[in-house]
Amino acid sequence: MYSEKVMDHFEHPRNVGEIENASGVGTVGNAKCGDIMRIYLDIDDNQIIRDVKFKTFGCGAAVATSSMATELVKGKSVKEAMQVTNKAVMEALDGLPPVKVHCSLLAEEAIHAALWDYAQKNGIQIDGLEKPKSDIHEDEEEEEEY
Repeated sequence: MYSEKVMDHFEHPRNVGEIENASGVGTVGNAKCGDIMRIYLDIDDNQIIRDVKFKTFGCGAAVATSSMATELVKGKSVKEAMQVTNKAVMEALDGLPPVKVHCSLLAEEAIHAALWDYAQKNGIQIDGLEKPKSDIHEDEEEEEEY
């Protein structure tokens, strides 16, 4: 059902924890499934993500997508982090079952929420970044496209 990469990131998640005085913190959840993700970003003066941590309450796919999302943005610029989509997270994990696609959406939204927090704290705008939603609802039509 799950790829080896999903199982590896679930059993051995990368970048778990919190960052004190983080540059940006984003928390998103899905009321339907009960998953909650929080991403912490440490961003330097050149807008490079020096460190990233996560805490996730949810299923194995939620943990795996959080772990992979942190790997995809670590060391990247804010602009590059904006390009990390749920599809990129799923591809990096060699896919997810259709009923777990919403976990990759949460990962993307958590990154964006943390970037939004960073932008708000620093009085800057990030191209393409919109105010995050506090609750991400599953969109069945969108899931069927994958």
